[in-house]
Amino acid sequence: MSLHPKIQAITDRIRQRSAPSRAAYLAGIDAALRDGPSRSRLSCGNLAHAFAACGPTDKGRLRADVTPNLGIITSYNDMLSAHQPFEHYPEQIRQAARELGATAQVAGGVPAMCDGVTQGRGGMELSLFSRDVIAQATAIGLSHDMFDSTIYLGVCDKIVPGLLIGALAFGHLPAVFVPAGPMTPGIPNKKKAEVRERYAAGEATREELLEAESASYHAPGTCTFYGTANSNQVLLEAMGVQLPGASFVNPELPLRDALTRAATARALEICALGTDFRPLGRIIDERAIVNAVVALMATGGSTNHTIHWIAVARAAGIVLTWDDMDELSQIVPLLARVYPNGEADVNRFAAAGGPGFVFRELMDAGLMHDDLVTIAEGGMRAFAQEPRLLDGEVRYVPAAAVSGDEDVVRPASNPFEAQGGLRLLKGNIGRSLIKLSAVKPQYRTIEAPAVVVDAPQVLNKLHAAGALPQDFVAVVRYQGPRANGMPELHSLAPLLGLLQNQGRRVALVTDGRLSGASGKIPAAIHVTPEASRGGPIARVREGDIIRLDGEAGTLEVLVDAAEWAARGIAANTAPAGNDLGRNLFAMNRRIVGPADQGAVSISCGPAHPDGSQWDYDAEYELGHDAAAAAAPHEAKDA
Repeated sequence: MSLHPKIQAITDRIRQRSAPSRAAYLAGIDAALRDGPSRSRLSCGNLAHAFAACGPTDKGRLRADVTPNLGIITSYNDMLSAHQPFEHYPEQIRQAARELGATAQVAGGVPAMCDGVTQGRGGMELSLFSRDVIAQATAIGLSHDMFDSTIYLGVCDKIVPGLLIGALAFGHLPAVFVPAGPMTPGIPNKKKAEVRERYAAGEATREELLEAESASYHAPGTCTFYGTANSNQVLLEAMGVQLPGASFVNPELPLRDALTRAATARALEICALGTDFRPLGRIIDERAIVNAVVALMATGGSTNHTIHWIAVARAAGIVLTWDDMDELSQIVPLLARVYPNGEADVNRFAAAGGPGFVFRELMDAGLMHDDLVTIAEGGMRAFAQEPRLLDGEVRYVPAAAVSGDEDVVRPASNPFEAQGGLRLLKGNIGRSLIKLSAVKPQYRTIEAPAVVVDAPQVLNKLHAAGALPQDFVAVVRYQGPRANGMPELHSLAPLLGLLQNQGRRVALVTDGRLSGASGKIPAAIHVTPEASRGGPIARVREGDIIRLDGEAGTLEVLVDAAEWAARGIAANTAPAGNDLGRNLFAMNRRIVGPADQGAVSISCGPAHPDGSQWDYDAEYELGHDAAAAAAPHEAKDA
C-alpha cells in the first residue's frame, strides 16, 4: 500500500526543515570516508599500542590490515538485571568474528544506571544527564580509529539513546545494536501495583511489598513492563538498526546467543571491507526517525522518548519536534496494550505477535515507511518476520498472520483506539505531554484546585496529614532539566493511583518526567518552559483551578488573564538534598536545553560548515505550529 499522505507530508516537512543541518551531517560522513578505513592511516606506534594485548591470531590479522575489526561498546555491569547478560557477549562476538576471519575488540564501556534503583532517591538527578555522558563515553571508545564496524550492547532507559547519539557522531561506521532480552514473567504487573497501592495506604507491610517487588524483578533481563527499556528495543527495530525480532528473546535461550552471533556476522558484512557497506548515518534518516515515532505511538511506548528521540534525531542532523510527534499520534492507531497500558507483559506481547506483527500492520496500512535501507537485507519488510533457531542458525519466518491475543495486539483494521499513545497539551502553563493510552477515557479530563509543591515527597506528607483536597491537581515544580536534572516522579504513582481508586479525581502537572512504567493517572509532564527558566508553571498558586483536557489537548489555569500576566515567579522551596555526585553535573544543569528540544547538555549533531556548532534554534522554531510559535517561549540563555 502507498504511504499515508499525512505520514508523507510530515516526513517531507521534517526533511525540509532539517535540510541545512542534515546536509552538514552527511558532508561530515563523506569527509570521514574519503581516505578509506581509518586503521590504514595509523602509524606503526599507534597500531602497536592498539593490538599489544591481542592473541597471535588477532594480532596477525590486525597487523596485515586486510580484515575487518569490530569495535564493541558495552554497558555491562552485574548489578542491573538488564545488563548483566552482557558479561559474556564480548567473548561470543570475538569468537564469532574469528570464525569469519575477522577480529573484534571491546572499544570501551559506558555507564548504565537504573531508574528503578534510583527512583525517589538523590541519584535520580543524575539519570537524564547520564545519557549525554554515555554519548561522550561512546565517542571516547571509538576515538582510536581502529574499527571498521561497531556493535553496541545496551538495553535500558538512557543507555540506548546515549549509545545512538555517540554512534551517530561516528556515522561513517556501520552499527548493529544487540539487546539482552527481557526476564521471564514474574508476578503480574497489576498485582505488583496493587501491593504498592496497599503499602501507600498503610495496608501492606514492607515485607509484603519487598516480596512482591522481588517476585516481579526476579532474574537477568529487562523488566517486563513496557517502559523506556523495552520501548528502546522496538524503536531500534523500527529504524532498522537491530536484527529483526531480536528485542524480546529471553537471555537464557539458545536463540539469544545465536542472534548475537548473527549480529556479529551482519556487522562484518556491512562494513567498508565487507560486501554490503551500510554506514549508520545514512540508515538513520528522516524516514527512520518517523518510523521510530510511529512505532512509539502504535505501541503506547514510553514518554521518555519524546525527549530522547529529539536528541537522537538532532545527532543525525534532523530536527524533530513535539508537534511532529503529536500529529503522528493523531494519525497512528494504538495496536498494542502492554503494561502499563494493559495487563500483558512484553513476553506476552511477543507471543501474541510482537513488533513483527505491529510493523507489518503499520506498513500494510501505509503508516510506516517500508523503503528504508536497514542493517538487514530486505529493508523494513524484513522486520515483519520472526527469528527461529534451526540447526544452530537463525532463520526467519513471517510474523503471525493474525493476533495471538487481541487483548494484547490488534490489526490496524481493529485498533484499541484510533489514535496513538501520546498527546501534546498547550495552554497558559506552557507545552506538555500526556500519555493518553495509559489513562481510561473517563479520567482524561479533570478540573480541580491545584496543590503546589516543589518536592514530590511533600505530597506524601500532605496525604499522611490528611491535608489533601478530595479532588486536586498536584503541581510539582522545579523538576526540569535545569532545576535538578529532571528526575522521574514515578514514586508518586502509588499514592495518586490509590486516591483515584478511592473515587477521587486527581492529576499531575510537572516540569519533571514520568516513566513509561507509570500510567492510570492523567499526567501533564515535561512542562516547558520549566520553572527554573521562569516558565508559567512557577506562577501557579495553591487553590488555582486547573483544567486538563487530554482529548482536546489543553492545559489551562483558570485565572483572569491580567492577573495571570501580573503574577511573579514563585521561588523554589524544595529543601537541599544530599549531593551524591550532583556537584559534578553543575555545568550540565547550567547549559542544558529545554525538554522539548531534547534536554541536551552536550554539543549534539553536526558542526556548522564554518566549524562552529550548529545552531538548531531557528530550525527548531520552524517546527512549531502558529499557536505554539505565538505562545511564550523561554529565553535563550547560557
